[in-house]
Amino acid sequence: MESYSYYLDKIGEFGTVTEVKHHIAVVNGLPYAKPREVVVLESEVKGQIFSINRETSEILLFSKEGVRVGSKVARTGEVMEVAVGDELLGRIINPFGRPLVGVLGYTEPQEKRKIEIEPSDISSRVRIQRPLLTGVSIVDLAVPLGCGQRELVIGDRKTGKSFFLLNTIKSQVRLGAVAIYCAIARKKSDIKVIGDYLENEGLMANSIIVASSYDDPPSLVFIAPFTAMSIAEYFRDKGRDVVLILDDMSTHAKYYRELSLLSRRFPGRDSYPGDMFYIQAKLLERAGNFTHPEKKEVSITCLPVAETIGEDLDYISTNLMSMTDGHIFFDSGLYYKGRRPAINVSTSVSRVGRQTQGQLQKDINARVSVLLAEYEKLQNLSHFGAELTETVRQTIDVGDKIYSFFEQDYSDLVPQEVQVVLMGLIFNNYFYGKKSEVVKFARKNLIESLTEENARKLVAELAALKSFENLLAQIESKQKEVLKLCKIND
Repeated sequence: MESYSYYLDKIGEFGTVTEVKHHIAVVNGLPYAKPREVVVLESEVKGQIFSINRETSEILLFSKEGVRVGSKVARTGEVMEVAVGDELLGRIINPFGRPLVGVLGYTEPQEKRKIEIEPSDISSRVRIQRPLLTGVSIVDLAVPLGCGQRELVIGDRKTGKSFFLLNTIKSQVRLGAVAIYCAIARKKSDIKVIGDYLENEGLMANSIIVASSYDDPPSLVFIAPFTAMSIAEYFRDKGRDVVLILDDMSTHAKYYRELSLLSRRFPGRDSYPGDMFYIQAKLLERAGNFTHPEKKEVSITCLPVAETIGEDLDYISTNLMSMTDGHIFFDSGLYYKGRRPAINVSTSVSRVGRQTQGQLQKDINARVSVLLAEYEKLQNLSHFGAELTETVRQTIDVGDKIYSFFEQDYSDLVPQEVQVVLMGLIFNNYFYGKKSEVVKFARKNLIESLTEENARKLVAELAALKSFENLLAQIESKQKEVLKLCKIND
């Protein structure tokens, strides 16, 4: 962007700052200013028109530097844009698209895109029909996701949400997708941890981190997810699937509320402005599954995060639930009981994920959902021990084994074929009466066996079956080979 004097000569219109309210400046003049237009102060500080009144305009300031009353402001005739291109891959950038680290050797992309645009219309979208595999068994089997889905990740702080998101990035990048992690008002140490993880796992070459820190101006924090979405749309148009993480939208709403209250907009529920729903809904609507001239379809899968306090669903959480295609709920109660990941299946929802599954996965999903619901009811009876009927004991045992199978370390990814075969073994009662740890042992051995061609072929054949009943029958007929791969006794 050019200097103040350049735009003053080009546009020939300027205003004067008459009041400064933290990161908002009130400007008198600029009679032809437009909403969202970028302006430049004579101190070279950049800003954006936030609202226009009869005599004045309010400007969001994108700098920590103080602005003096009486400063001159020039219009640019432009809206906020970000440079997009393959050069951003492997970078940690700020909401302006500039690298925060590794500035040397960086070449700015030539293409620029507006950060705020209208979402694509219905004619450019297609039905979500490809599964999005996260490598997290409890999600892939019980709360399945699809490519192009908008799925809210919600829960209290420190319940494992970020680890799940990083696992999803790991799984999808290995399948060829581009991952964009938008850190909204996060600590710089947290941003570094995310960057180090992606670097150590060899994922950074196909990942981008759009980072805003908690001490950045609120206006800069506010535009961070819009920048991330614009970059995602660039890679979508290049024919690459994108996984976009917005962490977190609760904080984004709080910063927008701060800006609105400073500009004296009329407050609504919980002091949020009246257009709070519109702002975030318009952003999330830009994700989805789209037609592509070469690859037929390409997706932006958006996983916004909402943080709760004491599992209380506040105004922003319920807003985000209504904007998305479901939610994955991280339960603090389960977390403190030691369950990892602490996802509550009964309160989690995926509205479009099941339509992406094959018949075998649908059968497994239905069987698991019914059994876990029954298991929760029977948990209160478990203390009766020997007095329980054989059917009740078996249901409780299978439920224990399923939850043991769902537990996995944050760094582990479980291939879908392994998930299917292990679930068949559990429902065929090969683990009945054994300690729950034997399921994790079998899973570890089965994953390691996939380095051998014969093992890969057998597991692939089982996972390719058309129904769960066929799977159970085939495992029964090939039990010796399957149990050998799992290294467990019959």
